[in-house]
Amino acid sequence: MVVVHELSAEQSAAVLGLAERAAAADGVAPLSEQTLLAVRHGGGEHHLVHEDGALAGYAFTEAGSAEAVVDPAFRRRGVGARLLAELPGDARIWAHGDLPEAKGFAAARGLAPLRTLLQMRRALAEPLPVTRIHAGYTLRTFQPSDAPAWLGLNAASFAAHPEQGKWTEEDLRRRMGEPWFDPKGFFVVTKGQRLVGFHWTKVHPDGLGEVYVVGVDPAEQGVGLGRTLTLRGLHHLKDLGLATVLLYVDGENTSAVRLYESLGFRRYQVDVMFGRSFT
Repeated sequence: MVVVHELSAEQSAAVLGLAERAAAADGVAPLSEQTLLAVRHGGGEHHLVHEDGALAGYAFTEAGSAEAVVDPAFRRRGVGARLLAELPGDARIWAHGDLPEAKGFAAARGLAPLRTLLQMRRALAEPLPVTRIHAGYTLRTFQPSDAPAWLGLNAASFAAHPEQGKWTEEDLRRRMGEPWFDPKGFFVVTKGQRLVGFHWTKVHPDGLGEVYVVGVDPAEQGVGLGRTLTLRGLHHLKDLGLATVLLYVDGENTSAVRLYESLGFRRYQVDVMFGRSFT
């Protein structure tokens, strides 16, 4: 087992290759965007298991959360158990796609579901309501000078969210440096000089659109800005000629799930976080 905080170029390429093979075998990507960024740029802890001179398994841990993947060619050889044994006992491990094999692996080791993340999708060919901005608010695209205010608004909007709410200037910079970043698809709402809401859209290489993240100032909730911003982004993605849009939302966030269902989204896939219950 090798544990590092920053992968070499060779190690990074090996992890990305392993993830691609696992995705092809399982039909679902095993690593999240946050982990893939860390694979390429550093951060967190990277756990690597080698067998027969090849990378057989990989796990990433950061802030108590973890993701792990075993190369399809090395499964049922104890690689997953070796990775799990190296993780902190209170680590919360994401299993993408809620695959039966992952559920069986977790149950056999006393790990219980703690949290769910829903992927929802909507066909953009279906009619969209018109976007209407409320009096006293201005809707425009994001400008680089908005970055400090955006970070503060993101932290306030997702204060209870264990991942999104902790974004730093570096997290924002990395994503704005990604090939998919398009400032024309990053919308913000202001009230006077104050940033009070945003919708950041994303277009995947395969042509899928995404409601990447929507946030509203807690002091402005109840006005309907979340719906307005979501619709503005959906119209933008539809105008690009995309056929389908996806989003991720915590399964426990029932109000957000209801909002997205009212806009035509339906559940497509679920990710499950497993961990040991100490209650």
